[in-house]
Amino acid sequence: MPSRKNPDASANVPSFYGAELRFKRELAGLTLEQLAEGSYRGVPFLSQIERGERRMPLDLARHVDQKLGTDGFFERRCEDARRARQSGHAEYFADVAEMERHAETIEDWAPMLVPGLLQTAEYTRAIVRAAMPRASDDEVEEKVSARMARAELFGSESPPAFWAILDESLIRRPALPDEKMAKLLGHIAQVVRTTRSILQIVPETAAAHPFMMGMTRLMTFPDAPPVVYVESLHSGQLIDYPALVKQYRESYDLLRAVALPPEASLAMVEAAEEDYRNGKPRD
Repeated sequence: MPSRKNPDASANVPSFYGAELRFKRELAGLTLEQLAEGSYRGVPFLSQIERGERRMPLDLARHVDQKLGTDGFFERRCEDARRARQSGHAEYFADVAEMERHAETIEDWAPMLVPGLLQTAEYTRAIVRAAMPRASDDEVEEKVSARMARAELFGSESPPAFWAILDESLIRRPALPDEKMAKLLGHIAQVVRTTRSILQIVPETAAAHPFMMGMTRLMTFPDAPPVVYVESLHSGQLIDYPALVKQYRESYDLLRAVALPPEASLAMVEAAEEDYRNGKPRD
């Protein structure tokens, strides 16, 4: 039997407290199943926390403290974990930003904004400034830097297989001046081609489809259950309930059927890029 991989407790705050949770649990002589009993969380969720891949939510911290007799240790440390969230990301997205680095597959549906992994700095800056008109330049640039850093996962040893479905309006609506829009679309095409990712466009002529809603992401992992992340204007929700994840999976598969084939979609992006460069109308 291969030796169990222990988390690197020095990597970050979640890893430190994940290692501490495993130590306290084993010291108490409890299995993950026994520790999870009586909580609203499953064994896979606790396992990911022990490996430092997820942070411990407050309700679980209270349950663990009671079960292990740790006198409020994990509840008090929830604040420490919150402070360790990646700088520049919204509070509700920080866990997702960490999880995507461990993902085996990432599938995005983007009806309103270009997915973060495909954005240019100019595009990120424009949409952040539009959403946060009172933010300082430093606050905006912090978010831009954080967004750009996420794309580094494509250069990792085992990058995730990335699939993005975009609404056609994203390439038709000029969110930037023509030259920068051309750069954005060229960047999208380059990332898709160089990373062997898959891009599909849902044409504006498409009829009703199952994802006529906000941004949605599905992620799978080599050693953990799949999750879904849904986002609205100022909030986001991470979903790991198996029945709901399955429903989102089916809806995403139906969306693929509505979208244009990958090669036709990429050709549409590159044609729009050329139009922006030449100042042609994009009807």
